[in-house]
Amino acid sequence: MIAVNTKRTGNPKRDNRGYAEPMTSEQLDRLLSEDWLREMVADIRAGKEELKERLPFVCPHYSRFKNNHRAQKDIIPEAFTFMTCVDVDDKGLVAKAIENTKALMEDEMSEWHDMVLRMAKSARDKLHIWVRLPKGKTIQETQEEFCKEIGVPYDDSCTTPERFIFITGIDQEIYRSPDWMKPLPAEEIEERREAYINRGLDVDGRNEKQFTVHNAQCTVKDAALVQGVQDAALVQGVQDTALVQEVQGVKPQALESSPRTRYIMEACMKEAEVTEDMLVNEGARHNSVKSILSVGATQLLTREEFMAELSLKMPENWMDKNIQQLVTDFYNKYHEPEQKMNQFQRRVFARSLKNGNGNDNGNGNGNFNGNGNFNGDGNCPPAMPKKLPKLIKLLTKNTPEQYKAAVAHAVFPPLATHLCKVSFRYTDNKEHEATLMNCVMAGTGTGKGCIDDPIEHIMADIKRRDKENEKREKEWKKECQRKGDNKDKRDRPEGLVIQMIDPDMTKPALVTRMDESEGHFVYVKLNELDLFEQLKGQTGKQHFQLMCLAFDPGAEYGQTRIGTQSVTARPRCRFNWNACTTIQKGRKFFSRVLTDGPISRINFCTIPEEEIGGEQPIYGVYDAAFDEELKPYIDRLCAARGLTDCPQAFKLAKRLQQEVAEFAQLSQDKVYWNLSHRACVIAWLKACVLYVANGMKWESAIEDFVRWSLKYDLWCKMQFFGEAIAKAESGDDARIGTRGPRNLLELLPDTFTLDDAKRIRRQQGMDIENYRTEKMIRTWINRKYVIQNTEYSFQKSRK
Repeated sequence: MIAVNTKRTGNPKRDNRGYAEPMTSEQLDRLLSEDWLREMVADIRAGKEELKERLPFVCPHYSRFKNNHRAQKDIIPEAFTFMTCVDVDDKGLVAKAIENTKALMEDEMSEWHDMVLRMAKSARDKLHIWVRLPKGKTIQETQEEFCKEIGVPYDDSCTTPERFIFITGIDQEIYRSPDWMKPLPAEEIEERREAYINRGLDVDGRNEKQFTVHNAQCTVKDAALVQGVQDAALVQGVQDTALVQEVQGVKPQALESSPRTRYIMEACMKEAEVTEDMLVNEGARHNSVKSILSVGATQLLTREEFMAELSLKMPENWMDKNIQQLVTDFYNKYHEPEQKMNQFQRRVFARSLKNGNGNDNGNGNGNFNGNGNFNGDGNCPPAMPKKLPKLIKLLTKNTPEQYKAAVAHAVFPPLATHLCKVSFRYTDNKEHEATLMNCVMAGTGTGKGCIDDPIEHIMADIKRRDKENEKREKEWKKECQRKGDNKDKRDRPEGLVIQMIDPDMTKPALVTRMDESEGHFVYVKLNELDLFEQLKGQTGKQHFQLMCLAFDPGAEYGQTRIGTQSVTARPRCRFNWNACTTIQKGRKFFSRVLTDGPISRINFCTIPEEEIGGEQPIYGVYDAAFDEELKPYIDRLCAARGLTDCPQAFKLAKRLQQEVAEFAQLSQDKVYWNLSHRACVIAWLKACVLYVANGMKWESAIEDFVRWSLKYDLWCKMQFFGEAIAKAESGDDARIGTRGPRNLLELLPDTFTLDDAKRIRRQQGMDIENYRTEKMIRTWINRKYVIQNTEYSFQKSRK
């Protein structure tokens, strides 16, 4: 659906610019196909310019407004379409814009590859280009970036949220995507709204609140954003509550909506299987509201909060007498504060506090409300994307929900082990092979064995070949034992490639395996991380050295011995592995090498603690059909050779580096910054592995997945080791706790002084020398995070 004004009703109230009503895609297509519309456009182009005002118009950004009143104060955030329309208003640039847009659509490397929705000539024979907003990007950011890509001037008048454009007939279309006017999946809408909330914006990408009403007073947060209020002082002087609410477009009976209450309402609707269309359907709306109330809304929302959300979902009918009576009756009869919550209600309540606030909760593990890579809070890592790359979706389809994140990380070492002499060029121009090491750190009894079946099926082909070569090796050894020391013995057989190794082996045996691997990776899966202790060697740190060498491009691993029977070889160190451990054991295992490098080279993941008495997780079946689906991906990995170029992954790595750098500047957290370098490499290698497994084809879902994987990896590292690393680097042996980087800029008021910045640094345990604080602020100014007012006074920008 989308908000439209047909301007053909004959009703002055409905035909003016301030009116827009919801219209379905079918209705809009019928309107676009009208003969009178085609004739009117022809007349306008023939010189009858006055007819343009009689053209129908569409509001590209929203599907409906409160009371069908097209104004900013009557915007319904949940009605956001997540698309915008670029206006090319220079006839001389129309051909160029069309050509460049088509080129972007055909370029699989471009982030706009599948984002162009429609191109149509305007009434004056200019151009309208409809595009989907990239996830987390605002209307203005999207317009600016797209115009830059196609080489046309950016017009800031096209970014107002309530904007409308006059439409022309279907005969004026140059291109239409199958996805134009197609409803987005509920999961994608949820992800897009969450991306905005994590930036401190409302669910439609605008500033979350324009007014704050408290004790019958109204204060303007940003008078420039208020539609219809020309004098901010007039609004600031309003004392009457009803008048304030009228200015805001809020009915007196309903409170302000919030991210928390919106999240709860959406969750209850999903649980009740109620869609927004059902709430505006005359025959279904009453029972739809009853269904939402029945699944637990009365336990999770106050009556006022529920009515506030209902006013957004059904703006035309929420004040109907029968709806008001239904809600009142439910809260009178079924609202029992002392009643025990069921499992659904407990889950939604907990997540509403985390997902619905987007702000730091004061425990030192706050969210980064921007495009950075540290997310989650002290208890929960970042949520896994709903839309996954095809291979990851396959590998996690039989996994219970609470284990999917762990499995999605753990499958990469065995997948990468199928690559042989395949390398990728990173942003620093160094070639990397896909060395990926994964460790699942989770509590006792949390289900760390969830990774076993997927890994076993991924490694099945390698395991079969290894058994054949192990048999050949065993026969050769028996033959050698039957012959005396003075008799000739057959040389060691060629082609003894054995990739899956036992950790209980000597260094010479491991060197031999690597030397005979013919460019393949050796691989080990450990049910317990401390089994690595069997590889200690004489130095006591051989296993840690092995982890570091494996990750570093071109590193060798081996030994030189004089004896004729001794192993002398220095092969390329190709070593991938999976391991599991409890959090306590994991911290102890790495406690002596916190600053030596192994932690930053390993991809960590975890499994959340289940509530006591929770339901038993049920796994799917890993059968021949699963193996058949998996086989094409494995075959593609095995067939690849040589230096492989993945331009999309390269561009993604650049973006991820920029994002972590921005957050590092804002958080001033050295541990996060140091860990992020190799974490970006790990995330990039995952993208490359998925690209090869997918037949050298890029999926749009890969970017979201890899970005989440990076956030998740850094969250785990900061959660499990952040405080310990910081104390080790400072030489402090005090007790270790959990920590996470804080966005220092968010901790400061909108206008702050140099002393304020020093105070925040002191609270976070950082150096407070003037030059360090001034350097931090100078960096913020250069990156346009803050604006300098006076020598010692600064103000946050809107970036």
